[in-house]
Amino acid sequence: MLWRNRSLLGLLAAELVSLTGTAMTFVALPWFVVVTSGSAAKMGWVLAAEMAPIAIFGIPAGTLIARLGAKRTMVLCDAARAPLMTVIPVLWWSGRLSFAAMLAATFAVGSFSAPYFSSSRLVLPEVAGEDERAVASVGAVLSGASQLTQIVGPVLAGVLIAATTPAVALCVDAGTYAFSFLTIGLVVRAGRRVEQTAESRGVLAGLRFLMRDPLLGPMLLVACAINFVAQGMIVGVQWLAYSSYDANAHTVGVLFSGFGVGALAGALVAQQLTRKVELPRLSALAIVGMPLPLFLLAVAMPWPAATVVLAGVGFFLPLVNAPVIGILTVRTPPALRPKAMTAVMTVASLAGPFGFLAAGESLRWISVGTLFLVVASGLLALGLVFAEVVRRNGLSPGPQVPVPA
Repeated sequence: MLWRNRSLLGLLAAELVSLTGTAMTFVALPWFVVVTSGSAAKMGWVLAAEMAPIAIFGIPAGTLIARLGAKRTMVLCDAARAPLMTVIPVLWWSGRLSFAAMLAATFAVGSFSAPYFSSSRLVLPEVAGEDERAVASVGAVLSGASQLTQIVGPVLAGVLIAATTPAVALCVDAGTYAFSFLTIGLVVRAGRRVEQTAESRGVLAGLRFLMRDPLLGPMLLVACAINFVAQGMIVGVQWLAYSSYDANAHTVGVLFSGFGVGALAGALVAQQLTRKVELPRLSALAIVGMPLPLFLLAVAMPWPAATVVLAGVGFFLPLVNAPVIGILTVRTPPALRPKAMTAVMTVASLAGPFGFLAAGESLRWISVGTLFLVVASGLLALGLVFAEVVRRNGLSPGPQVPVPA
């Protein structure tokens, strides 16, 4: 039935194209920094600059989404990101690209990421209805589409970088934002403005609601810590390809594609399990399993074996994210959803820039294998904390929203 929904199909098309470009940039931008500077630390700074705006502007963005509606916010973000993404390649081709300018351009693009992602998830109840499992199921479908882009995007980026330059991949990403802008604007019929209530007034209304909830509040704090540690994997994979696999752009693309293949398989499984398994229990089991394959990267291995390991890590990601999004969306009253979703994005991302910086700087002193060991250990410890939070509070009833007949 959902596949006959025009808005869902339009959203899927926009996500597929836009996220393919994003996945290309995910490889191309850090690779551009590494090959031009040879510095893992500078790579960490650029990645931090892209994530920092989410932490800075995330909570105020909730007010913007509530006033404009999710669809208008997504269109606005795409309209801004399309030209901004061309700044780095244009400056590089003109010989005027400084490291400071790269940081500024990356920060500008990242400023529109939090409102876009939050809006793309706030649209889901309008597409799927106010049922926790239905929202989680549609979320899993979108996650599957996202993970498909994680397979295609890095491979395309590797081919483009090898054949041309990383700057070309960034220009392609700009084009995908333009496609998303047109598709969402013309096809998606959702994203209405949110009527405000006394409870939802104030910039911090979403954060207050989350911190008072016995499940969502602790989950949010653990997610912040997980986000700090997880950035080490991203930095580590880039540096692994550069330092251990002959600085080959094809290889870094294949490594991230391996993660995408695993995540796509996980999304297909999640789409089924979210209908059958209690969502808190599913997310708790998956988050403990996710870091286990990562321990293997502490040992030197050929790049095909490393690709398989990353696929194992990626498999668990949708099994964590789809249930959590379903729980968060339906557990939160509609009037509070824009502010609650952006608060989640903000708090979860607060530690992300510091994670990138810490991982990049640590590679001055430790090997990439040791970095993976530290990251895997940290994720496992935090996953166990997350599971304990779910065990104590996950099965308690939260605020319920009536399901339309």
